[in-house]
Amino acid sequence: MFSDRPTRREVVIGGTTLVAAALATGASGLFMPARAQGLAPTPSMRGGANNYRPGAPIVERIGGGGFWMSGTVRRAGDGAPLQGVRIQIWAHTTEGHERDPQSHGATLTDANGVFRLEMPQIVPAFGQPHGHLAYDDAAFETVFLRPVMPSAKDTSLSTHFVLQPV
Repeated sequence: MFSDRPTRREVVIGGTTLVAAALATGASGLFMPARAQGLAPTPSMRGGANNYRPGAPIVERIGGGGFWMSGTVRRAGDGAPLQGVRIQIWAHTTEGHERDPQSHGATLTDANGVFRLEMPQIVPAFGQPHGHLAYDDAAFETVFLRPVMPSAKDTSLSTHFVLQPV
């Protein structure tokens, strides 16, 4: 019987062949990370700036933790990852309302433009479990995001910024 899908053996052998070919040709850019060309900037979301606190401190974790907020930050146009970008995060959680100072914190992106911050479990506010994230430094246009979670039982939320230089 013939199948359109490769077998596990074909995938392993094919992967080995690809690696061997890349090594033999000097990789020719095969393993360079892809970068988007013409990447449009992320627009601010309605309600994203609600309860924003300018200058929230950079923290290791907000409250007792248990929920992970993460994402990436890239430059509009070429999609290059942005290192050292400050992202503020806040939400209505099991430990406080989104207007409370203890419900706010900020983190910095790593060399790959990735950020990650642990916080208490997000709970619904106004019927929706959602988080708030902001980029508000001087190098790029300000962006406020308010992503809604599919379920209040989710223990993580990932969102992405594409920033437009000013």
